[in-house]
Amino acid sequence: MSQLFTPYSLGPLTARNRIAIAPMCQYSAENGDATDWHMIHLGHLALSGAGVLFIEATAVEPVGRITPGDLGLWSDQNEGALQAVVRAIRRHSTIPLVVQLGHAGRKASSAAPWEGGKMIAPEQGGWQTVAPSAIPHAPDEPTPDALDDAGLQRVVAAFAESARRAHRLGLDGIEIHAAHGYLLHQFLSPLSNLREDRYGGSLENRMRFPLEVYDAVRAAVPASMAVGVRISATDWVEGGWEIEQSTAFAQALKARGADFIHVSSGGVSPLQKIPVGPGYQVNFAARIRHDTGLPTIAVGMITDPAQAESIVASGQADMVALARGILYDPRWAWHAAAALGGSVEAPQQYWRSQPSQYRQLFGATTTGQR
Repeated sequence: MSQLFTPYSLGPLTARNRIAIAPMCQYSAENGDATDWHMIHLGHLALSGAGVLFIEATAVEPVGRITPGDLGLWSDQNEGALQAVVRAIRRHSTIPLVVQLGHAGRKASSAAPWEGGKMIAPEQGGWQTVAPSAIPHAPDEPTPDALDDAGLQRVVAAFAESARRAHRLGLDGIEIHAAHGYLLHQFLSPLSNLREDRYGGSLENRMRFPLEVYDAVRAAVPASMAVGVRISATDWVEGGWEIEQSTAFAQALKARGADFIHVSSGGVSPLQKIPVGPGYQVNFAARIRHDTGLPTIAVGMITDPAQAESIVASGQADMVALARGILYDPRWAWHAAAALGGSVEAPQQYWRSQPSQYRQLFGATTTGQR
């Protein structure tokens, strides 16, 4: 029996299989509001047969957006716009929905990738960014403001309020974004955090603010809602954040009751040197899972069904997540199930599409046509 197509629980959230759709920024919101694009994009991914769908990085305050087109969850209007998308999905799919809440920190106020991705100056429609320390991401970029105590409290409160909105929307979980060089990762990494107060210096101090955010989010929603964290396991830069520190952070999260950890890498420095290749981040997930026992999701060029099956069956990770690969092939889970002898949930309207040699692909027996 394929292990990839067995159920798995991330705390109170149970997925039908071990395939997750990773959060993927679409840069297509309006003032943080979900648009028709999100209805189409998330709607068709909800019919993919995957076990859980992560909604893209969603800013907890306007200055925390990566781009002006980022999805947000800081206002009633944001909440209402996303509610329309969630309601449509719920009418046609049982896939669990998890929102990734984040804050871009010093990497905010940027143009969309297809517009070059460069930082946008305030006089050109951007905004002043914030960070742990007044150090720009790249030497030619504007300097962020270092967050003071009031700013830190504001950000924690924003995460908690967005979490409450996520719960009101009826979402199944929250993933706190502490990866890819965004604000919480900036606090963790010694490359971006040069503070001399209780939030900087030692590993314990650098973990303090991300853990305060986790605690606030966990306290803001009931135990019936899963809460986990996305991390970058290494900065891929000498002297930066690395796997031993990631393991210590994961252990601290587990002690606080975290339901899962989602393991990525990089993003905090343009000096990173990443040896990209199939499954290049899986070993980090395996290390964290082995050392902590925390339910672990692996991501990073996982494209082949046999590769995904091996990762789960060998115990390297409990789930695998696909991003670009599932944009390219939104029915990846169907094709993986066909290759591995599994089955997926599919809408009745599509039951007639299963090839005759895969009659149990959808677990359905009525596939005739009048």
